[in-house]
Amino acid sequence: MPDYWGWRPYVSVAERRARAAREMEKRRKQGHPVSPVIIQGRAIVKTFWGKAWCENLERYSDFANRLPRGRTYVRNGSVIDLQISEGAIQGLVSGSRIYKVSVKVTPVTKARWKSICHDCAGAIDSLVELLQGRFSKGVMERICRQNTGLFPSPKEIHLSCSCPDWADMCKHVAAVLYGIGARLDEHPELLFRLHAIKEEELIAKGAPLPLTKQRPARSKLLASDDLSDIFGLEMVPGTDRGVKPLNQRRKTPLRE
Repeated sequence: MPDYWGWRPYVSVAERRARAAREMEKRRKQGHPVSPVIIQGRAIVKTFWGKAWCENLERYSDFANRLPRGRTYVRNGSVIDLQISEGAIQGLVSGSRIYKVSVKVTPVTKARWKSICHDCAGAIDSLVELLQGRFSKGVMERICRQNTGLFPSPKEIHLSCSCPDWADMCKHVAAVLYGIGARLDEHPELLFRLHAIKEEELIAKGAPLPLTKQRPARSKLLASDDLSDIFGLEMVPGTDRGVKPLNQRRKTPLRE
């Protein structure tokens, strides 16, 4: 039963996991696909695509005060289902009960996608290199560029959850947003599906612009500090993905 303020009583992690397991089994028996987010170790994301998605979220003050609890939830296996399709993400999160989360992302416009492809022309050798994040820092900067890259700004993300929390960015939504980053680690092509665009269009032949002139060796993967430079996040040892803890960052007012 909810308490006086409408909040449900605390449910332990063990109980949430047991409830999640029952719900997943129930859905499987009903023929529904179930794709839980499973995190191995402390790091939620490890590859370029997963890190870029999460660090893009963390640079916006709109989201900063609600993201930490989402990290805890996604780590302990509370995101029991995550489905990514064109323009939308649907998730189920186990809390005091099972909550339905919906995240809608405005796809990039044709003009914006054409600009990205033009700027990266000739700088990515293969689809394998693209999906593994093996490209120059210039290409990385272009793909991650605020407002004109592939990663959405707050105004391009619409959030909802069936929980009683009045805030758009509740901990269940935050867990799903981090879950998306973890899923992009495994299947980076889903970012392109989300935007209804074809990743192979980035590999069009042509002379690269100055920002993509230098290419790394095929065996070299992009370093985390390159992402730090692009997103303006200070890297410090011992923190999640090298991102400076939220309580140590400079406070900025929320976007109206």
